[in-house]
Amino acid sequence: MAQITILGSGGFGMSLAVMLFRLGHTVTVWSAFEEELQTIRKDGEHRAKLPGIKIPAEIKLDSDISCVAGSDVVLLGIPSPFVRDVCKKASPYITKEMTIVNTSKGLENQSLKLISDVIGEEIPQAPLVILSGPSHAEEVALGIPTTVVAASENTEAAAYIQEIMSSSVFRIYINNDVVGCELGGALKNIIALCAGICDGLKYGDNTKAALMTRGLSEIARLGIAMGASYATFAGLTGIGDLIVTCTSMHSRNRRAGMLIGQGVKPEEAVKLVGTVEGYNCCTVALALAEKMNVSMPITEQLNKVLFEGENVKEALVKLMSRPSKCETEVTL
Repeated sequence: MAQITILGSGGFGMSLAVMLFRLGHTVTVWSAFEEELQTIRKDGEHRAKLPGIKIPAEIKLDSDISCVAGSDVVLLGIPSPFVRDVCKKASPYITKEMTIVNTSKGLENQSLKLISDVIGEEIPQAPLVILSGPSHAEEVALGIPTTVVAASENTEAAAYIQEIMSSSVFRIYINNDVVGCELGGALKNIIALCAGICDGLKYGDNTKAALMTRGLSEIARLGIAMGASYATFAGLTGIGDLIVTCTSMHSRNRRAGMLIGQGVKPEEAVKLVGTVEGYNCCTVALALAEKMNVSMPITEQLNKVLFEGENVKEALVKLMSRPSKCETEVTL
C-alpha cells in the first residue's frame, strides 16, 4: 500500500482521497485553508463539494505543505491558476523517488504553457503522470464505474499509478501522449461552456451534437500542431471527457454556460457556479492557437461573448455563416 498526499481539498481531490482510502492506501489531504479543513473534520463530509459523502476520519487533513515529505505519491487536485505556486512550495519536500500525479486541467496564463510543463519546471526531480478523462468527482466518490487515462513520458511511472489506483470501479489506461491528453482535458471545458449556453438558449440536440463534433475538431487541430496524436482525441481524454462535460449537470462549465445563455452576465455566472476552468482557459487557448497559427472559431466566438460583450445569438450566427468547407478539410 502507498502513502499518498493530495494537494487540494476540492471536490475531485477529496473524491480521490475517499477512493484511495477504500483501496487501503494511507491518505493525507493538504489545503491552504485550515478553516475549510476544520469544517470537513467537524461535519465528517465536504458539504460544499461532496454533500452526503462520508470522509473517513482516518484520512489526515493538514494545512502544512511539509506533509508531502515521505509520500510515495503526491497528487495535485487544485485549480490550474494555483498550480505553480503550490508546486513551488511543495518542491523542497519532494524527492526523485516520489511520483507526481496531476489532475488539474487548464493552461497557464501569460506563458501559455501546459500544466505538465509548469509542474516540470517547479518539480523537475520527480516523474510526472497526468490523470485525465471523464471523471466527475461526485461519481468517483460514490464508486460509480469510471475509466481514465494515466499519461506520462515515463512508462514505469504511469504503470505504477495504474497499478495502485485501479479497482473494479476505477479503470486506468496508459498513454504516452501527454500533450494530447492535457489539451483534451483543458480545452473541452471551453466547448462545455458553449454547450451550456446552447442549453440556456433552449436550442436542441442537433445544435449540441454539431458543437461537440466541431469543438473536438478544433481541439484536435491545435493538439496536432503541438505534436499530439490524433488518436488521443478519439479516446477518453478527448471525446470521452468532452461528452461528459458537455452533457452532465455535474459540470460547472456547462452550468455556467446555461446561466449565460439565459442572460446572466458571464462574470456573474462564474461567481454563482464557482471554479469554471473554461472561463479561465478561453483567452489563453485563443492566444495559443494564434501563436500556433491554428483556426479555433468556436473558442474565438466564446472569447468575444465572455470578455467583449458579444451577444450569444450573434456569436452563433457568425459561426453558422462562416465560408462553406469540406468536413475533412484540415485548416491549421
